[in-house]
Amino acid sequence: MLIAQISDTHILAPDSGEPAADSRADNLAHCVAAINLLQPDVVVCTGDTVQNGQPQEYARLRELLAPLRYPIYLIPGNRDANAALRRAFADFAYLPDGGEPLCYAIDAYPLRLIGLDSTADGQRKGFFGIERQEWLARTLAEQPDRPTLLFIHHPPFDVGDHYVGGYADSDDSTALADIVNRNRQVVRLLCGHVHWPVLTCWAGTQSSIMPSVAVDVRKGVEETEAQGRPVFLIHRYTPGKGIVSQQVFADH
Repeated sequence: MLIAQISDTHILAPDSGEPAADSRADNLAHCVAAINLLQPDVVVCTGDTVQNGQPQEYARLRELLAPLRYPIYLIPGNRDANAALRRAFADFAYLPDGGEPLCYAIDAYPLRLIGLDSTADGQRKGFFGIERQEWLARTLAEQPDRPTLLFIHHPPFDVGDHYVGGYADSDDSTALADIVNRNRQVVRLLCGHVHWPVLTCWAGTQSSIMPSVAVDVRKGVEETEAQGRPVFLIHRYTPGKGIVSQQVFADH
């Protein structure tokens, strides 16, 4: 199974007057075109899809994602507004209705996909309170022998000096790690938010963070190689062997 990951696209409205509006749109458009060529089974987007959570930004995001020929699964980041995201993608049946967090499970593929919402209104840092913890524990318990991929915006672990204490309440990230430690079917956690490429062992499994698709806010990528090119990740899952990941520059 082939999974493409995009993250932190930070799309702006075309008439925003922001200098980065056109370049960020171009970055995402190049990624969509390259992903189509690679023919993944699914695409996951690990949050901060737009910059300010505005309807005009989501309308632009929809236009940019429209050429994508493969299912895309969205979760919010701290820059997103859940209500506006729901309205813009009301035809995405997997997104929960109403005021619930945007957490869901997808059972249609060899690898089970679970999207986790780590956002809270007005909060830049991560949040994964008791109701979300109980939902995740219950959802994982439904299929304890099914290989499962989790994806979330805020990494529930520190990244050197660059990202420390990423959750408003450290008990939330500790509880999330405890739940995953008890569920050995979790083969990977995919994250965004940090705009920095990271692969680490976490909670008895592996977790990775991808660089931002928006080149102007990207960090930790060797620019002599990247030369300002947009980047996304490809994760290839093989039963019994786990996941192998690769960074792809969108103009290749």
